[in-house]
Amino acid sequence: MNVETFRYDNKIIRAFGIATVIWAIVGMVAGLLAAIQLFYPAANLSLQYITFGRLRPLHTNAVIFAFVGNGMFMGIYYSLQRLCKARLFSDALSWFHFWGWNAIIVMAALTLPLGITTSKEYAELEWPIDICIALVWVVFAVNLFGTIARRREKHMYVAIWFYISTAITVAVLHIFNSLEVPAGAFKSYSVYAGVQDALVQWWYGHNAVAFFLTTPYLGLMYYFLPKAANRPVFSYRLSIIHFWGLIFLYIWAGPHHLLYTALPDWAQSLGMVFSLMLVAPSWGGMLNGLLTLRGAWDKVRQDPMLKFMVVAVTAYGMATLEGPMLAIKSVNSLSHYTDWTIAHVHTGALGWNGFLTFSLLYYLFPRLYRTNLYSIKLANYHFWIGLLGMMFYVVPMYFSGVTQGLMWKQFTADGFLQYPSFLETVIRLLPMHRLRAVGGSLFIVGVLIMAYNLYKTAKGGKPVEDEEVQVPVSAKAEHDGSGHRWLEARPLLFTVLAAVAVLIGGLIEIVPLYLIKENVPTISSVKPYTPLEVLGRDLYIREGCLGCHSQMVRPLRSETERYGEYSKAGEYVYDHPFLWGSKRTGPDLHRVGGKYPNAWHFNHMENPRTTSPGSIMPPYPWLLSQKLDTTSLPARIKALRSVGVPYPAGYEATAQKDLETQVKVVVEGLKTGMIKAEPDREIIAMIAYLQRLGTDIKAQAKPAAAKP
Repeated sequence: MNVETFRYDNKIIRAFGIATVIWAIVGMVAGLLAAIQLFYPAANLSLQYITFGRLRPLHTNAVIFAFVGNGMFMGIYYSLQRLCKARLFSDALSWFHFWGWNAIIVMAALTLPLGITTSKEYAELEWPIDICIALVWVVFAVNLFGTIARRREKHMYVAIWFYISTAITVAVLHIFNSLEVPAGAFKSYSVYAGVQDALVQWWYGHNAVAFFLTTPYLGLMYYFLPKAANRPVFSYRLSIIHFWGLIFLYIWAGPHHLLYTALPDWAQSLGMVFSLMLVAPSWGGMLNGLLTLRGAWDKVRQDPMLKFMVVAVTAYGMATLEGPMLAIKSVNSLSHYTDWTIAHVHTGALGWNGFLTFSLLYYLFPRLYRTNLYSIKLANYHFWIGLLGMMFYVVPMYFSGVTQGLMWKQFTADGFLQYPSFLETVIRLLPMHRLRAVGGSLFIVGVLIMAYNLYKTAKGGKPVEDEEVQVPVSAKAEHDGSGHRWLEARPLLFTVLAAVAVLIGGLIEIVPLYLIKENVPTISSVKPYTPLEVLGRDLYIREGCLGCHSQMVRPLRSETERYGEYSKAGEYVYDHPFLWGSKRTGPDLHRVGGKYPNAWHFNHMENPRTTSPGSIMPPYPWLLSQKLDTTSLPARIKALRSVGVPYPAGYEATAQKDLETQVKVVVEGLKTGMIKAEPDREIIAMIAYLQRLGTDIKAQAKPAAAKP
C-alpha cells in the first residue's frame, strides 16, 4: 500500500502548553489576592493599581483568556492535526497566533490595573486591544479551516464540530459586543445604551462561557478522553444530539442573567425557557463522556490524567444542571447578586476548565518530550489537593450565597426588614470568605506541584518538534456515507449550518429590542449626564466600582423597601455602557443620589470605615489628591453624541463652562459638611455622579426601618 509521509508540528503545542502553566499561576494568584481583599481590606495596600475593582477583571481575563485560552489552543492544535492527518495549515500563522494572543494578554495585564477598561464583564479591554483580538482570532480561524481543508481524513470527527462552532461564534460575539466609538487612545463608549447594551453584553457574556469555555473543551473531551481510556466514544448518535442541541439552545440563554431587571419580560422569559432546555444536550454530553469509561475504571484509578478528566466531566454536568436551575425566576430572585453565582461559576472554572486543562497537560507533556511523566505520585497529590481546594472554595460560597439571599429578603413579623443595614450581611459572611481563600490557596499549591512535575518531565526527555507520520494514500478516497456522515465530509456546508443554528437565537432576541419602541419606553424627565457627571461616571468605571455595586433595583418588595423605587428601562437610555453589575459585595447604588450629603461621600471615599464601620471597601485617597483631567472632555462629549446622546451640536466647545459651574455647587455642598476641597480634584466629579444616580424620576428611597 502506498503511504504518504508528513510531520506534525509539536513545537507550537509545546509553546501553548508552557504559556498555559505560566498564566495559570499568574491568574490564580491574582484571584487569591482579590479573595483576601474581601475579608482583609488592608490587602489592597492603599495602592491605586491593585484594588479589588481593578484586580477582579485582571483575574477573570487572566484565567479565562490566558490560562484557559492557551490550554484550549494547545489541545485544539494537537488534536486537529491528528484528526485531520495533516500538519497545521501554516507555521507562520500558528506563531503569529501564539505571540499575538499572549501579547494581548500582556496588554490586558498592563491596562486593567491602570483602570483602562470598558467595564463590560469578560470584555473589559479597550478598543485598540479589541481590534487586536479580532485580528488574532481571524488568524486562528484561517489556520483551523485551512487545516480542515487540506485534511487527509475525509470525515470530520465530533471534536472538530465543536472547534468549528467555537471559531465562528466567538468571532460574532466579540465583534458585535465590542462595537464602540473611540473617545481617545484608550477610551470608548459602547454604541448600545442601557437595556440594549445589557442584552447584547449578556448575549456575549453567557455565550463567551458557552463558546469559549465550553464548546472547545467539549471537543477536547471527545478527543482526549477516548484516547486516554483507549475506548471508543460511547454513542455517536448522542454526540450528534449533543452538538446540534447545544449550539442551537445556548445562544438563547443570555437573558437569564437579567431576570427581574428592566429588560422586557418577554426577553427574560425566553432566556429562562431556553436555559431549562439546555439540560438535555448538556447532560447528554456528560453521559457520553462518562459512559465512554465503562469497563475502564481500573485504568481511571491508576492514571491521574483520567482522574482529572472524570472530575472535569462531572463538574461540567453539575454546572450545566445548576445553571438552568438558577435561570428559574423564583430561584434567581434569591441567588442573583450573591456569592451563590460565584460558587456556580467556579464549579465550572475550577472543575471543568481547570481539571480538564490539567488532564491535557499531564497527557501531552510526556508525548511532547517522548518520555514518561516524572512522578505519578506528585500528579496524584495534585489531584487530591486540587479537589480539596475546589471544595473549600465552592462549598463556603454556596453557604455564603444562600445566607446573603435570605438575609436580604428577611422581614420581621411586623413587616420591617430584619437586616436593614447591608453591612450586617457583609460581616456575617467574612468567615466564609476566609475559607474561600484557604481553598484558593490549596488549588494554587496543586498547580505549583503540577508545574514542577511537568518541568522535571521536560528535563528528563527530549522535545519532539516535528513528529513524522505515515498515512495510507487510500485514506483520501473514503466513501461519503449518508445522513450526518455525508455532512461531516463537507466542512463548508457544515460551517454554514452551524452558523445558522447559532445566529437564529441572537437575532430573534436582540433585533426586536431595537425595532419595537415599546420595549424601552422613554421618560421625559431623564436627561443626559452633565459634563462633570460624565467624567465622574468614567472614574466610577475606571475604579471598577460596578464589580461590587449594582445599579438595578429589582421589583421585589425586599429591594424597594431597602433601596427605593424599582428601576425603569427608560432611566438608562443615555448609559453608554450600562452599569447594572452582577454582584453585590456592597449595596445597590441606583437610588443613592441625594441620600447622603456630599461630605459623607468625600469621607467614604477617603476611608470607608469612618462612615461605615466594618466595611471591607478599600479607601480611595488618590481621588482626593489627583487632578481631574478635563482635556479629554470635548472628545468624550463628541463620542457620546455620535452614539445617540442628545448633546447639542458644538456643545463640546462650551462643556467646560458647565462643568466649572457644577464644580462650584459640589464644593459649596462640601463646605456645609466642614470640608474644604480643591475644586479640580477627581473626588468632585465622583461625588457629582453619585449624587445624580436615580434622581431623574424623583423617586424617594424609603428608609428601610420606617413604618408605613
